[in-house]
Amino acid sequence: MPHKFNFRLVQKLGGVVILMAIACLSLQATTAKAQSTTLVIESWRTEDTAVWDTIIADFNATNPDITVKFEPTKNTDYNAAVNAKLASGTAGDLITCRPFDVSATMYKAGYLADLTNLPGMEHFTQFTRSAWQTDDGKTTYCVPIATVLHGFIYNKTYFDKNGFKEPATYEDFIALLGAIKKEGSLTPLAIGTKEGWTTTSMGFDNIGPNFWGGDKGRLGLIDGTRKFNDAGFVSAFAALNEWAPFLPQGHEAIAYTDSQDLFTGGKAAIFPAGSWEIAGFEKTIGTDFTMGAFKAPPPAANNGTCTVSDQLDHAIGLNPASKNQDAAKKFLTFVTTQKFAEDYEKGVPGFYPLADYKIASDDPLANTFTSWLSSCGTTMRSSYQKLDSNSDHNTENNLWQVTTEMLQGKLTPQQAGDFVQKDLDAWYKPSVAAAAATTAATAAATASK
Repeated sequence: MPHKFNFRLVQKLGGVVILMAIACLSLQATTAKAQSTTLVIESWRTEDTAVWDTIIADFNATNPDITVKFEPTKNTDYNAAVNAKLASGTAGDLITCRPFDVSATMYKAGYLADLTNLPGMEHFTQFTRSAWQTDDGKTTYCVPIATVLHGFIYNKTYFDKNGFKEPATYEDFIALLGAIKKEGSLTPLAIGTKEGWTTTSMGFDNIGPNFWGGDKGRLGLIDGTRKFNDAGFVSAFAALNEWAPFLPQGHEAIAYTDSQDLFTGGKAAIFPAGSWEIAGFEKTIGTDFTMGAFKAPPPAANNGTCTVSDQLDHAIGLNPASKNQDAAKKFLTFVTTQKFAEDYEKGVPGFYPLADYKIASDDPLANTFTSWLSSCGTTMRSSYQKLDSNSDHNTENNLWQVTTEMLQGKLTPQQAGDFVQKDLDAWYKPSVAAAAATTAATAAATASK
């Protein structure tokens, strides 16, 4: 006997199906919502987009529910731009941190979170964290990423063709510049004086440590036993001033990118810079010649004693106002891993990861820079620690001003030193605590190498 059609049962079953469909849609919406977390990284390193693409892809392999966007700002605009964003509440979740005073000021203003107990921080020594710590060393507010080394990159093809050799002393260096100028086919030095940071970072803080006594001289500025206008620092200004005859024609209008083009285009023999240029010169810009590198040569009076500026360069912190704290901490923990260090070393040769993993570089030029550490002492840029943290006075900017004006013939080396020291004296009061902290950091650095 055939079954009777039960309309009420069909209605009930249909309702169940509809409810199940609604439940599925709700679950999908919830899943989509869980996958919608987006983190934004603020940075000044516009040239690092490719390596961050790799890093983010590796992070997403185990964290597919977190979208990460790398959104850099032009390096010279970054400090002002990111602070304005932080103040207005529009900054990204993750903040790339400059070393020492700039980031210390941001932390004191409440713009960087305490990351002392972040999982993975144990892979960084006290020294590598020192550029992003409170004075007492108890609080770390950024995860260290990389350090860079200062030096000179040169056109090795041109050197070999003309029989030029890497200089052993500063006197040899000046003689080499004279020989290049006499040969006449290339500009000796690819550096302009339009932007003061280049003549300071790539000039003064590159060669200067060999004249003012290495890190001991830098620490002397902090504890008040040394001055920017004492004999050692003025001799550094004077050594830099010797570059003036070997700068490009019209150097007053030549900016950083112009000097890069001058060198990579084969029109200049030597680029005063550091390891941070390697990736750009090799991968982004490219050259038609072989490159070599030599360290800042010490004056003959040093009897071979040399110092290389080993600059703790950048780190990454957490914006306390971020609405994605847990996701941001997951990403920051990934930054502490060996995989991140390997990605960074390979993607940006010349930026040396600061975690304690043993990461070998396969880039010959990057390895040339690190080879100097076996025979030379190390230091950092002269104004970065303690001397640049006053809102109304800026020692680094003062150095930018005087190095350009000196190379443009507007100041003598002594006047340059006097100007910087006078402004520093107007606000900075050396302290025993500051000197002790920096001395301890230097001792830790020596022990860690």
